[in-house]
Amino acid sequence: MTKRERSQQRSASPLPPVGRGGGGGASVKTTNHGADTPTSISSPCKSGVPDLRKDERISGTPEIRGGGGLASYQGKDLVLVGEFGRAHGLKGEVRLKSHTGDPRAIADYKPLIAANGKTYFLKNVRQAPGGAPDLLIAIVDGVTTREASEALNRVQLYVERDKLPPPDEEDEFLLADLIGLAVQNEAGETIGTIVGVPNYGGGDLLEIAPAQKGPTALLPFTKAFVPVVDIAGKRVIAALPDDFFEIGKPESGEDRA
Repeated sequence: MTKRERSQQRSASPLPPVGRGGGGGASVKTTNHGADTPTSISSPCKSGVPDLRKDERISGTPEIRGGGGLASYQGKDLVLVGEFGRAHGLKGEVRLKSHTGDPRAIADYKPLIAANGKTYFLKNVRQAPGGAPDLLIAIVDGVTTREASEALNRVQLYVERDKLPPPDEEDEFLLADLIGLAVQNEAGETIGTIVGVPNYGGGDLLEIAPAQKGPTALLPFTKAFVPVVDIAGKRVIAALPDDFFEIGKPESGEDRA
C-alpha cells in the first residue's frame, strides 16, 4: 500500500499501502510536504518490463468470461497485483512485473488469478538482474519449458481484495488501486494515466503516461502535487506545471541517438 504521510519504517504487510510522502520503503504515502517542484523525469519503458498500456490496465474487477474455473471467482472483487512478461531462459522461468509494495511479496498470495479465471502459484521469485526493483524473475508451478513460459507473456494477475490487508489510515492506498487512474489537472482536464508507482529511495512517485503519445514522467506523490485521490471516481487531481511532459524530451535538432 501507499500513504501520502510517509513514515521511515517499512510496512510489515506483504502488500503495503501506497501513500503520498517522502522516504523509501515498501509503503507509499502522501505527505503535506515535499519538493518545491516536481521531479518530472522522462522514463521510457525499460527493456524487459511489460508494456502496460492504458487500455490494458484494469483497476478493479477484470471482465469475467465464461468457462473454466471462472465460476468460483465470478462476482469477486479482484485487485491487479502483477503481470507476466517475456520468458527468461530455457527452463520455464518468466519475467514478472510486480505491483505489490514489496515486489517479492507477490509470491505470498495464492492463488494468483488471471482474467480468464486460470490460477497460478509462484514457487519462487528473485529480482531480475539489472532491472527495476519491481521487475522479477519467477518460477511458476507447473511451468518447466520456455514454450510454456512464453505463453504467459502479458497475462495479468489478480488477488481477491479480501485477502489484502486493509489500509491503516484514511490517506492510505493500495498500489493496485492507483495504477490505471486518470490524472486530471486542476481545470478538470484529463492529461494522462498512472502507469506505475515507483520508489527509488527518495519517496514514492507517480509514473504518468500522457494522454497523447509520448514518454512517461514522474511526479512526487505528495499532497502538494496530488491534492485529490478519488479511487471511487477512478481519478486523481494533480498540480502540474504546463511543461510537465516536456521535461526530458529532446529539444528540436538534438541528437536522439
